[in-house]
Amino acid sequence: MKLNAKKFGLAAGGAFAVLSGVCSLLVLIMPSSMMALTEGMVHGKLSGFEWHLSFSGFVTGLFGWSLGAMITGWLIVTLYNKQMKTAK
Repeated sequence: MKLNAKKFGLAAGGAFAVLSGVCSLLVLIMPSSMMALTEGMVHGKLSGFEWHLSFSGFVTGLFGWSLGAMITGWLIVTLYNKQMKTAK
């Protein structure tokens, strides 16, 4: 089955935009818990760090994560479609 790389990339970008927004909201609501979660995810202690959330930082992160997900999604589907052609 051939997948549409552009549509998949847009879907991945949209999904990451939603997840980025939820993540920022959770940091605003419960910063200590999110710092503990982040420490677990990076396998380290971040005691010298603190959250710094600004609107411009939110927009920049939202754009960066979404664009990265769009490109990654497009690349995955493009490679998948190429492999499906050679498998026949």
